[in-house]
Amino acid sequence: MIRGGHIDLTVLGALQVDEKGNLANWAIPGKMLKGMGGAMDLVAGAKRVFIAMEHATRDNKPKILKKCTLPLTGVEVVDHIVTELAFIDVTPAGLLLRELAPDATLERVQSLTEPKLLLPLAGPAPMPI
Repeated sequence: MIRGGHIDLTVLGALQVDEKGNLANWAIPGKMLKGMGGAMDLVAGAKRVFIAMEHATRDNKPKILKKCTLPLTGVEVVDHIVTELAFIDVTPAGLLLRELAPDATLERVQSLTEPKLLLPLAGPAPMPI
């Protein structure tokens, strides 16, 4: 099903996602590696990829980066990022902030996101915040 491209959507967790939609979700620094499992097949075979993750690490370091530093699971595969703070689309122009959680502020979300977030406009192109 997955390898045949029959899956429209997949939802995965992530350790890191970057502004190009690259995904790192299988190698944890300092931990023994058993391999990436089926995650690579999921992101390669699904038509849309949603990432459900915490916005930052336990020590408040961004997990949404300009460029992933961990081994990649997929290259330019992520379409949407959902965290406890925000809903973000990965677009060719950059990361487009679609929605904030009720208790989140734009300043807090941006401070925990390495790349500059874009805000939607009434027109066709997003605007940097």
